[in-house]
Amino acid sequence: MIGRQITQAAPRLLVMFFSFAFLGYLLNRLIPSTWITSFFGSGHACSLPLAATLGLPFYINSQASLPRLRAMLDSGMSQGAAQAFLISGAGTSQAAPALSPTRTPAPVPTLTPVPAFKARVAIGRAAGYDRALIRSQLEALFDNLGGIGDIVHSGSHVVIKTNLTGGNNFQAPDGFTPTETYATHPEVVRAVGELARDAGASQITIVEAVYDDQSYPGWGYTQIARDLNATLIDLNKPDPYTVFASAPVGVGYYFIQSFICHRILTEADAFISVAKMKCHYNAGITLSMKNLVGMLPYTLYRENTGDWWRSTLHAGDTGSRLPRILLDLNRARPIHLAVIDGVMTGEGGEAPRGSFKAVQPGVLVAGKNPVATDAVSAAVMSFDPTVEPPVAPFLRGDNYLNLARDLGLGTNKLDEIEVVGEKIQAVKYPFEPAWEM
Repeated sequence: MIGRQITQAAPRLLVMFFSFAFLGYLLNRLIPSTWITSFFGSGHACSLPLAATLGLPFYINSQASLPRLRAMLDSGMSQGAAQAFLISGAGTSQAAPALSPTRTPAPVPTLTPVPAFKARVAIGRAAGYDRALIRSQLEALFDNLGGIGDIVHSGSHVVIKTNLTGGNNFQAPDGFTPTETYATHPEVVRAVGELARDAGASQITIVEAVYDDQSYPGWGYTQIARDLNATLIDLNKPDPYTVFASAPVGVGYYFIQSFICHRILTEADAFISVAKMKCHYNAGITLSMKNLVGMLPYTLYRENTGDWWRSTLHAGDTGSRLPRILLDLNRARPIHLAVIDGVMTGEGGEAPRGSFKAVQPGVLVAGKNPVATDAVSAAVMSFDPTVEPPVAPFLRGDNYLNLARDLGLGTNKLDEIEVVGEKIQAVKYPFEPAWEM
């Protein structure tokens, strides 16, 4: 196509070249300078209209016409006549493309718009819970997020909410420990605490509404609390205070206007949710936002005194109620930093029962917006974070991520999230949803 255009344009270009060369020869060799002075000199009454008329056919563009004009000025053309030549020639040359029926304007280049990301989420790999490995990977994740200096300041009181689902009410799959399958591993919490100290935290409190007194010491949390000079709090009790506090949701709550919770949760300068990457029978997935269910004293949120779980949250239409209570919780106690432990975990549910099975995705995820962080984590689990029920993993209830997006709490659309570190496709692991309870 380009060769055909050159062939078509070549004859016209040659004609124009020899024509202008001949005109230049006439001006420089055959036309005496006395003629130029006579017709275009400063003393001639018709010099301006003649110069303007000459500019119509002989003006090409400013670059080509200026040398010719210089020659005529040297031969005696007045400056006024020279300006008339330029003005008339330039004006008509600008209109020529619009009047020419054969000239096609050059296409205007278009710029590809740069996507305006609404959140950033970092992904890293870890093959196991080696202390140095977990620390280095989480440090890289936080660096990829721009650091945590905007969350943790000098003198900050940092509260870390871990996830110790069910305590010792469950038996871990053979060959695995609870923190390798359904509870947040203490080495992940240790690394988060160390990095918070490095950022300036003066006080660290690790919290969970534990189901039994053996969860903290038996699963390694008592030791890491000593190493971090941190405090362990059981959110089921108001200690060291005498009463619980109230955490209001604010305008637009769904089911619960204000939550009864430990006072330490209302006093935190920075609140970090460190959750296990798992599926959930009713909520679809349990990640940083679902982790906040464990901030409630279970004895105050149960329908019957014999219930060891928070049965009030599941009352009625659980598929509609529970996802919306998750959003009430996240508005009452907003998350500043979300960290997801997907190094070793379980698929098919949130605890060792039903279709639960131990898996080893070898991944860590972190973000400053919990909606986006949970969305990316869901994608790592091979789920679409924007689907509606009954599409997996949201088999029995509304997608809380869609509800959160509609409330303006964050985005679960992957094209609106900047993923840094590892790519989702590179670490994706095919989780099975919670088929059975």
